[in-house]
Amino acid sequence: MPRSVNAVASRRRRKKVLNLAKGYWGSRSKVFTVAKNTVEKGLQYAYRDRKNKKREFRALWIQRINAGARQHGLSYSALMGKLTANGNQLNRKVLADLAMNHPDAFKAVIDTVK
Repeated sequence: MPRSVNAVASRRRRKKVLNLAKGYWGSRSKVFTVAKNTVEKGLQYAYRDRKNKKREFRALWIQRINAGARQHGLSYSALMGKLTANGNQLNRKVLADLAMNHPDAFKAVIDTVK
């Protein structure tokens, strides 16, 4: 009796990896073993950078809030300390947007704190 191999499942698995490798250069998108390594590494980078993205955006928001607060004579830490003491529920993302795009609204927030 001939050896039974599940060729359908093997092909599907390889095809899935090669589809994920589309757009890569040369053998990285053509040869399964090379494509598999490249795709695995790419997925590792994607996982890592989903975490880093949150970190980088938080740092950006803090810089924007700090710049806006200093225009009104407050440091970032003083502003955030007063906001939490006041019970203000605005998060850093919203505050950064106000500081960048709506300076009048940001000034109103600062005036409630002062």
